[in-house]
Amino acid sequence: MRPQLEEVVVVSSEQNWIPQSVDVSVPSAARVYDYLLGGAHNFAIDRMMGEKVEKMMPHARSAARVNRALLRRTVRFMVDQGVRQFLDIGSGIPTVANVHEVAQEEAPESRIVYVDRDPVAVAHGELIVAGNDRVSVLQADMRDPDSILTSGEANRLLDFDQPIGLLMLFTVHWVPTEADPWGLLKHYREALPSGSYLAISHMANDHANDEAFAAANRMNQAGGDVVVERSRDEIAAFFGDFELVEPGLVKYAEWRPSGPGDISDDPAVNRVAYAGVGRKS
Repeated sequence: MRPQLEEVVVVSSEQNWIPQSVDVSVPSAARVYDYLLGGAHNFAIDRMMGEKVEKMMPHARSAARVNRALLRRTVRFMVDQGVRQFLDIGSGIPTVANVHEVAQEEAPESRIVYVDRDPVAVAHGELIVAGNDRVSVLQADMRDPDSILTSGEANRLLDFDQPIGLLMLFTVHWVPTEADPWGLLKHYREALPSGSYLAISHMANDHANDEAFAAANRMNQAGGDVVVERSRDEIAAFFGDFELVEPGLVKYAEWRPSGPGDISDDPAVNRVAYAGVGRKS
């Protein structure tokens, strides 16, 4: 089902800074995620999709918040290990506690490159980071790693002779199996210098129930991004020969929680995804 014409017109007039190339009739993973987090940078089709996902997965909003809390913890961990530059792929639409806010609070000299293919995420990201010369936003597809790794933004802000924190949270499960996500991750891992870290959170199929599969299928059938849930072993393979730091690859709410806000009271939420951080020796 597509939004009514009047809904599209209202959204377009109220958010006229959005690039004209945006197709407001097709849901976007970044914008649905923004909706689930309570953001305002989404269209009628994204809200409709988010509402359908919520009906089938009543814990969808909580899952989005738990993943956002994971982002904060992984960035703080990497900063504590001495990392001062970050590449956030599939960064989505910026909301509270972005990578640059967390990293630069601890280490003001930190440099960050955000990457997303969604033009809305990029346009809003550019507004958020305007005036911060240590942060940049790049529109690119994660399935084209060379366009990211050799971009002007990466060359300006990232030193590939020093450790980099690569963040791919709730990102790789959008890459279909036929696109060889394991080969894709190998490309990124090989580009990172020694001492770098890779953080991944990924939807889990061995913890998913029928509601989770139905929600993923609904998103796929709507013509938007395709969700591929994977097993723990399949997700572990994304780290290659990187050494997983403690506690290893675990349920995403269990990766070094620092307080009640990092773990949901609903066990179903805590089983949604796996997460881990690996270090390149």
